[in-house]
Amino acid sequence: MTTKSAVPKIETTSPLDAVASDIGLLILRVVFGGLLAAHGAQKLFGWFSGYGWDATTAMFENMGYNPGKLFGTLAGLTEIVGGLMLVLGVLTPLAAAIVLGTMLNAINATWGPGLFGQGGWEMPLLFGAVAATLAFTGSGKFSVDAGRPWERKGFVWGAGAVVLAVATGVVTLILKWVL
Repeated sequence: MTTKSAVPKIETTSPLDAVASDIGLLILRVVFGGLLAAHGAQKLFGWFSGYGWDATTAMFENMGYNPGKLFGTLAGLTEIVGGLMLVLGVLTPLAAAIVLGTMLNAINATWGPGLFGQGGWEMPLLFGAVAATLAFTGSGKFSVDAGRPWERKGFVWGAGAVVLAVATGVVTLILKWVL
């Protein structure tokens, strides 16, 4: 004997559910990439109440990244380029690797105060986690990559981006200690 449920079935799907993840990725990419590009512009140009290139290069010298002009410029450029690539959703695993490699060095530079200390590495860790996430997920339907022959996403591309980021981050740290 079968009994009918007294509770009516409520339809919970919408035509927009098919693109909900892509909308989420768009929001994440635009906000995160835009903020990261703004951080780079602060370093290089002094925009958005930033210190500008001279102060940034001096700060990098004080952190042991010598020559500061090379490392400060590199940090600003990677934040601008990686951030804008993520905003557009172009070559997303590469963009994520650029950002993650930069954030590994930012974590190293802010290690002393601890995770939550004044000037700690909470923000670089968060930025690195977002970059790694985007390396695996790809940029979604609302991006330059979407449907293009060069579009890449998934485990292999995400893992490759993380390996590339770690390799470039370590090379940068070695150069910091050697130069």
